[in-house]
Amino acid sequence: MASLQCIKGPIRPLRGRILVRNIQKGMQKTQGGIVLPDDNMTERGIRPRWAKVYAVGSDIDYVSVGQWVLMEHGRWSEGFDLEESGEVFDLRQADGESILMVSDEEPTGY
Repeated sequence: MASLQCIKGPIRPLRGRILVRNIQKGMQKTQGGIVLPDDNMTERGIRPRWAKVYAVGSDIDYVSVGQWVLMEHGRWSEGFDLEESGEVFDLRQADGESILMVSDEEPTGY
């Protein structure tokens, strides 16, 4: 789905807000070989998603920029395109109360 607008960055969230990018989409395969189908947010296979923390508000102290967070399914906003340093990427607001795990490295094969 294409975003409606492209905002030029950088931007920063206020107080208790968390902005994430690179939300993992599509089919995933676990290290054990189990295929998690792409749920397209409408069919079977609905699951939590990992995303990279782009920015945090001043009241957030439990995650840092650059970390990866696992969020409960659907606990993020619609995305919008942000252009920063010549790169365009999808940016979303995450619900901080629905973060299940934090990783310093991009999770793979979960």
